[in-house]
Amino acid sequence: MQSASAADDGFLSSNVVYFARALRRAGVPVGPDRVLDALRALQITGIARRDDFYWTLAAVLLSRREQFDVFDQAFELFWRKRSVLERIIPDSLADPAKQQDRASARVAEALGLTRKVAISAEETETELDASNSASATENLRRQDFESMTSEELEEARKVIANLRLPIPPMRTRRLKPDPRGRLTDLRATLRTSLRSGVDSIMLQHRSYRRRHPPLVVLCDVSGSMSRYSRMLLHFLHAITGDMDRVHTFVFGTRLTNITRHLLHRDVDVALDSVSRAVADWSGGTRIGVILKLFNQRWSRRVLSQNAVVLLISDGLDREAGTDLSEQMERLHKSTRKLIWLNPLLRFEGFEPRAEGVRLMLPHVDAFLPAHNIENLTGLAKALASRGGAFSLPKPVHNENVDGATAPT
Repeated sequence: MQSASAADDGFLSSNVVYFARALRRAGVPVGPDRVLDALRALQITGIARRDDFYWTLAAVLLSRREQFDVFDQAFELFWRKRSVLERIIPDSLADPAKQQDRASARVAEALGLTRKVAISAEETETELDASNSASATENLRRQDFESMTSEELEEARKVIANLRLPIPPMRTRRLKPDPRGRLTDLRATLRTSLRSGVDSIMLQHRSYRRRHPPLVVLCDVSGSMSRYSRMLLHFLHAITGDMDRVHTFVFGTRLTNITRHLLHRDVDVALDSVSRAVADWSGGTRIGVILKLFNQRWSRRVLSQNAVVLLISDGLDREAGTDLSEQMERLHKSTRKLIWLNPLLRFEGFEPRAEGVRLMLPHVDAFLPAHNIENLTGLAKALASRGGAFSLPKPVHNENVDGATAPT
């Protein structure tokens, strides 16, 4: 490790700052405050031992257990001698067929290793390419958001910007003039006869108006959902600009209405405004408390005229399902359709063993994955199928630990 020499030359601070920036580009939220705290902590613990240096940075810069994978890879790549760093790249980055852990690709990209390098060995010299080739459109649509590199995420955002959610219109109680309508409009018929002054009376007709029902979105932005919620907010921005009466809320430990922020036409400006408005991003999750708050304060305002609700969450409740079943039941009864999008369905053989997931499943009309572009496209097709009726695909891996089957 090069920390001792770097400290002698006065470069330790700049190296820590650069390392924190690399972590942030790789998907770990590290702000300037944590960098300052890390530098202060290193003055106390010292840098004589590698283990002390590692755990000092990890304790200050990381906030969740799942961030250790990216941190470990970045630490091993960054805190080496410069000559070793330029020549040693993990095989998983070189061979696309071995890229099962795509976090390594994000780390290499964040550290500026997305170029061809030569690895010298005693016996052979192999030239490897650490950069991911541009994915085909089909592969990009099926790729997990969590495993995408920065370039792939940018391409995915462009595709998502063109997606739409064609919710079928429903018949309302209001009437409109319609020459082919089945209902006779006596008032309009009388007015027409008085204006025309003819002996014969032409009957005027009308029919019921059809309008898209409101769409209400409850999106989880806790730490375990951070990567997916950021991409799904791009999707929500696209449908907000395409439809009227779209109400979007995000929640972690608090409930925040971000509808007006998503109305801005520029997606970057809109999401920047959202990030400033949301105070509990990448924190914990209190699903039961949040749903109770929504049911009490917002349900009567936004859940009108057969609203459709999209609940985007992994169902991992920090408070172990406190009041969760009752609030889910109340929400379900207030909506026309309650659709749960859960990124955990990306795992083959997923079983809802978490208590929060088991309490929520009986109260949803559809349980669908939401971890790639293909899932979002499938949701749009499902909502648009069969004219005005919903035809949602059957949920996958929806059998719980007690053998009961979730509703479809």
